Amino acid sequence: MEMFALEHDVAQWESALLPLRGAGRIPLLLLLSWHLRQRDCTRAIALSEEAHLLLPLGDLETAALEQARARLQLVQAEVAWLQGALDSAESLAMAARATCDAHGDAVGCADAHWLLSSIAVDRGDHARCDAELLAAAQQARGAGDAMRASLADAASARWAVLRDAPAAQARWGGHLQADAGVKLPAPLAAWVHDFLGLLAHTSRDLGTAAGHYMQSYEAALESGQLRGAITAAINIGDCFASLNDNESALEWMQCALDLARPTGWPRSIGACQTHTAETMRKLGRLGAAEDLLREALQILAPVSGARTYANALFHLGELSLDKGDYDTALDAFSRLAQRAEALGQADFRSMAQRGRAHALSYLDRPDEALQAAERACQLATAQGDAMHQVAALRVLAMLHARHELPPPAGMSERNPALHFLHQALQVAASIEGYSPPGELLDALAREYAHAGDYARAYDIALDAGVAREKSHTQQASNRATAMQIYHQTEHARSEGYHHRELAASEARRAEVLQQTSDTLERLSAIGQEITTHLDASAVFQVLDRHVHALLPVNTFAVYMLDAAGTALRRAHGMEAGRPLSDNAIPLSNPRAYSVRCLLGRREVYIDQVPPKRHAYTVPGTLHNQSVLYVPLTVGERVLGVMTVQACHAHAYGERERLIFRTLCAYGAIALDNASAYRQLQDAQAQLVSQEKLAALGSLMAGVAHELNTPIGNSLLIASTMQQKTEDVERLMNGPGLRRSDLAAYIEDAGKASALVMRGLHSAADLVNSFKQVAVDRTTEQRRQFDLQQVSNEIIATVMNRIRSSGHRIETDIAFGIAMDSYPGPFGQVITNLINNALLHAFAPAPNDGGAGAGCMHLSATLDGARVQIVFADNGGGISEQHLSRIFDPFFTTKLGQGGSGLGLSISYNIVTALLGGTIQVTSSSSGTRFTLDLPLLAPQIDAATPANIY
Repeated sequence: MEMFALEHDVAQWESALLPLRGAGRIPLLLLLSWHLRQRDCTRAIALSEEAHLLLPLGDLETAALEQARARLQLVQAEVAWLQGALDSAESLAMAARATCDAHGDAVGCADAHWLLSSIAVDRGDHARCDAELLAAAQQARGAGDAMRASLADAASARWAVLRDAPAAQARWGGHLQADAGVKLPAPLAAWVHDFLGLLAHTSRDLGTAAGHYMQSYEAALESGQLRGAITAAINIGDCFASLNDNESALEWMQCALDLARPTGWPRSIGACQTHTAETMRKLGRLGAAEDLLREALQILAPVSGARTYANALFHLGELSLDKGDYDTALDAFSRLAQRAEALGQADFRSMAQRGRAHALSYLDRPDEALQAAERACQLATAQGDAMHQVAALRVLAMLHARHELPPPAGMSERNPALHFLHQALQVAASIEGYSPPGELLDALAREYAHAGDYARAYDIALDAGVAREKSHTQQASNRATAMQIYHQTEHARSEGYHHRELAASEARRAEVLQQTSDTLERLSAIGQEITTHLDASAVFQVLDRHVHALLPVNTFAVYMLDAAGTALRRAHGMEAGRPLSDNAIPLSNPRAYSVRCLLGRREVYIDQVPPKRHAYTVPGTLHNQSVLYVPLTVGERVLGVMTVQACHAHAYGERERLIFRTLCAYGAIALDNASAYRQLQDAQAQLVSQEKLAALGSLMAGVAHELNTPIGNSLLIASTMQQKTEDVERLMNGPGLRRSDLAAYIEDAGKASALVMRGLHSAADLVNSFKQVAVDRTTEQRRQFDLQQVSNEIIATVMNRIRSSGHRIETDIAFGIAMDSYPGPFGQVITNLINNALLHAFAPAPNDGGAGAGCMHLSATLDGARVQIVFADNGGGISEQHLSRIFDPFFTTKLGQGGSGLGLSISYNIVTALLGGTIQVTSSSSGTRFTLDLPLLAPQIDAATPANIY
């Protein structure tokens, strides 16, 4: 697994995840949760939780399973780190590292060390950061992962610049120079260009720095390193601010803040606010700047050990000096001094002492101010930082000018202020390409005038004028540089925006596919629910409920063709929540949309009904504006018409019409099943004395129900592909067939053929099971059979009903239990027990609206010449007052609700009379258990014994 992935790859994984179910989702869930950890923390956590639940279902060895769990822990740890929960993040990362180390997962160890280095940075522990990055590089090299090793090196170099830029340049500069002719991979480019940008920034090469930061920004966005992108945007804004282009600086600060705010990450948001406030300070907007800084310090409180928090303290101190609030300034710089010591970063040490000296001076505490200024100068000198040294010397000069303080040792000038100002000029002269600013020369001229040397003061004032002129020229040059950088960065940002838009487009496509997949999955579940019912009124109710849930509907009606085939009769109708009365529409009516739909066997959609049509509206019904009629067809037979109507125009787009077509297809299958079942029920009523034929009729109903669903689905897919083929033919013969149209058709055809093949294979498997069961049941054939095989064939005949009810069945029957008995009657018993459980055991409780998923269990235990078969469920159980009567004929608690009261009575007769065994039942609130004790060799039945015992 790569450490960072590109947007294009993530979008592809999102699309590939959509059709997967169960354990098949695990590999992509691991990938996506890892690579979305900064892109979308919330989704990353959701995917990681789903993966964690599915992991036990995957076929993973113990080591691989533990490594996957460690990877998910790292996702959770990184999200915790980004949100400022450093203790939790460190605990999770340490646990993941230990697991990876135990299983020899060097890559996982490297990623854990990488994250621990980031946590150390936010704690202000840069020594540990260096150690963790070194360990990450070593682990990556040990695993042969050059990319991870290079990333660790680049991060080490980046943080080294902040401590000692010349040393970092000497140590890493040659190794990490970006070759202009070779494009670095985006994950590595984000860190290398950040390192190079910091080097250029410290040497005041702001144009080069901004260019590197821009490349870092784009690479970080492309590789999902959102925190790095925010930092790069802030640094670009700082470059513009240093070039006095505050407008562009604020634009980039706002860009960074726009990226940071939706994440809720305290360190990133606080850093954006801090740098924005500093730019506002330079523009003189002190009140707004102070509000931002106060908010930033509050947000950054969870990561107060980070450099970002120290930076906010420094800017608050500077702002307070500008406002004349010297107590607040002293407090801010004192806190900064403490943080600088903890961070071990020399620039902050010197800046903190210099700021303290300023504040103490204005608070009339000159001795303490002098100590702070001298300390600032010592720190800058020891670090070799000439710019900070010049600033510290100027503070010393200011202190001696404002206060009576002891002169410095070895003073050769007329007063201490002149002494320190001349030292500042000498240090400034040692800086390559740096000219002393006019303010420094003005201060020197004032001191000479104060000492009475007006001629020298005049000469230096002239030099100050020249310096200011050079400064103005430099400022103009800076503005030109800023404009050039602005255009370069805008161009790069436009290109980056274009690439991100492409990635976003791919993500939107994945989202549409997800919605389509969800709709299809929901329709599939609805189809199972619809086709489960074998009663027309129940089918109508289910259709009505789902039509109103999925579509904008004011009127819903189902018209069925009458027996004579001369009229359409409304079998079900609802309008604005009220049932519609029955009515008939003769097929000779030329104006009726329903008749046109039926006779033409095609969909009729009117997106806006003409006003003149309202004259033909059925009295007592509303004038609807949008009407959609779809024929109910099964094969070549047309059963009727289904319609939805809305009170507003243009209510049904292509998506809504597709949903309604699908519901009509399922409805047609269910109504045809209901008709067949009703006919079978009529036949059973006529053959009530012939139980065998009654059982055969039940089997045929099962066959119709089991086979109509896969065959009906295949027919629906085939008819859809027929329509798409006609569309392609129309495009080819008309305006022209585009490559994208052909590609879409080929993709749909491939999916359709796979679905049709799956449906037909399912039907073929069911037919094979039905053939054997049907022969057994119709002939009452005695034969030798394997108990496991026959049981599986029996369960196959009712599996669709079990699944559609939301329940499941488990078996525990060993292969090789040979019986010489009657498999057909035995199958009738098992089928009756399953149907009894589905009807009674898992019935929804009152006011519950549904039942939880139930489980049935069929097992067999061999005991010498007999076999004990147990059928158990975890349903609601049978009440004690009913337990003694369940085998009585016509006894049922579901009279009128699908129960006849004959199932268990017939089963009892079969087991005791034909199979030569016994059947017992026990029940409690946690479920019911039927125990069948059967001989392996069934008793011989006398020829005079009536055959139709069941």
